[in-house]
Amino acid sequence: MSTETPLRRTRLRFGHGRANRSRAVAGLTALILPLAALVGLASPAEAATSATASFTKKSDWGSGFEGQWTVKNTGTTALSSWTIEWDFPSGTAVGSAWDATVTGSGTHWTAKNLGWNGTVAPGASVSFGFNGTGPGAPTGCKLNGASCDGGSVPGDNAPSAPGTPTASAVTDTSVKLSWSAATDDNGIKNYDVLRDGAVVSTVTGTTYSDSGLTAGTDYSYTVRARDTADQTGPVSGAVKVHTTGGGGTPGTGDKVNLGYFANWGVYGRNYHVKNLDTSGSAAKITHINYAFGNVQGGKCTIGDSYADYDKAYTADQSVDGVADTWDQPLRGNFNQLRKLKAKYPHIKILWSFGGWTWSGGFGDAAKNPAAFAESCYGLVEDPRWADVFDGIDIDWEYPNACGLTCDTSGPDALKGLTSALRAKFGKDYLVTAAITADGSEGGKIDAADYAGAAQSLDWYNVMTYDFFGAWDAKGPTAPHSPLTSYEGIPKAGFSSADAISKLKAKGVPASKLLLGIGFYGRGWTGVTQDAPGGTATGAASGTYEAGIEDYKVLKNSCPSTGTVAGTAYAHCGTNWWSYDTPATITSKMTWAKNQGLGGAFFWEFSGDTTNGELVGAIHNGLK
Repeated sequence: MSTETPLRRTRLRFGHGRANRSRAVAGLTALILPLAALVGLASPAEAATSATASFTKKSDWGSGFEGQWTVKNTGTTALSSWTIEWDFPSGTAVGSAWDATVTGSGTHWTAKNLGWNGTVAPGASVSFGFNGTGPGAPTGCKLNGASCDGGSVPGDNAPSAPGTPTASAVTDTSVKLSWSAATDDNGIKNYDVLRDGAVVSTVTGTTYSDSGLTAGTDYSYTVRARDTADQTGPVSGAVKVHTTGGGGTPGTGDKVNLGYFANWGVYGRNYHVKNLDTSGSAAKITHINYAFGNVQGGKCTIGDSYADYDKAYTADQSVDGVADTWDQPLRGNFNQLRKLKAKYPHIKILWSFGGWTWSGGFGDAAKNPAAFAESCYGLVEDPRWADVFDGIDIDWEYPNACGLTCDTSGPDALKGLTSALRAKFGKDYLVTAAITADGSEGGKIDAADYAGAAQSLDWYNVMTYDFFGAWDAKGPTAPHSPLTSYEGIPKAGFSSADAISKLKAKGVPASKLLLGIGFYGRGWTGVTQDAPGGTATGAASGTYEAGIEDYKVLKNSCPSTGTVAGTAYAHCGTNWWSYDTPATITSKMTWAKNQGLGGAFFWEFSGDTTNGELVGAIHNGLK
């Protein structure tokens, strides 16, 4: 079996895969960070201390982390020395440190400059680092005895968050915002108004009218307060605003053309958000599902903090050609997706949680759907990236059935989760789900109340691929994504038409069903028979994993030699592959439109050619 270095991708039957990956940074794993990778304990406020201190978690490996403190001189005269004090919760401690002398007493820690780095010129910064143990984050920070955020009075509390803004008088180019006042022990000075995470104005009252906007465009607004010491408090909840006017989604009418972007593609595959732009795909899609967030302990959690919001992009890798800086509040894929939306404002982005490997976490979530929904909303609407996402997708791929693990939460569990998500997210957000395509008698579709759950959803992504593959090492060879049944199909009910028909019969509206397309093929080796149904000796070799290969490779290495059930197959040497081509996708889109389906989706972008020919086929086929 070949492996992808440093990433190994696994995509299993009836499911979206999740990667097992290793990185050069020792111990970095997919995890949930209890805070942002950047803990904002400082704001660039000018005050009596004339300096700020901020903490960054440079990396985190679960049982420990690398931390970094940065002192910035915000005044007009040089600092001659600096001392930072903070508290860690019990169980979190400093180990080895560099570029500072760090001492601890119980849970209280103190760091002093060394002889050579105590002087900090106006506008300059100095940093020191340490290796820590435990999961905690610093609190109660003081710099030279004053607040680390530049507050002029030691112990002065920061203001509270203002109320979530409300929007009114929305036009093509403007909106009026109003919010309830924040509170502070010494009084509120003014408010920062943030549009899509960036400050657009600072006002003294609790209203603001924003203008110069683009018609038919989505914006997200938050507000934060400043007290009389110029300390900033936490940002408010976000209000989403869609300006009037503007054109509709290009090219597909009301049909959805959704692609999955896998966060682990930024490693061995070297596939980034910018590729959606350079391939021409961004202009042709309507939605992106960002995969995956994890589901742990009954909650939505971060899937890969480094790829999601920490990876620094150089100018040549960035959507807008602007490099990330070390101190910007958001980096990684999330920031690149923000830039993509700015360039293609018609695109909606959903954060997808679960997938084949992480679907096992939904059983705990089903025990308390309201708490699960609350955790998901809090994560999706985190102020650092709230403007990036337009909704949530849950990839619970085997509710009340067996997949990678077996779930026994009952047939109503999926409906309970989707109902709670809709209640929490409300009507202005997209809430969707990726589901099984097992249309066999007594199969996975029969195991859960998909019709009941659909009432709370905008649509289902029906995973009409991975029906057959080399997990059956000796065959028989069969197309992994047959549109219809055919004579000799290895298992009845394993086709797109059977799955869609069963879901319709159970009461799911056709308009809430999207047809799934795989941008890859599945194959066997040791095959002598050209037509489907042949015997094999095992899985064909693949670039990253045996038995699977991207379309962009197969179109040249093993061109199609025939079609069966609406899907191409190829027999080259002793290898036998099945995959979709632009021609078969075109016919599948015609079928989807004739069935009244809501559109199509695909797994996933990186399998396509550099000019996005499969995305183009879906786009053209849905017109």
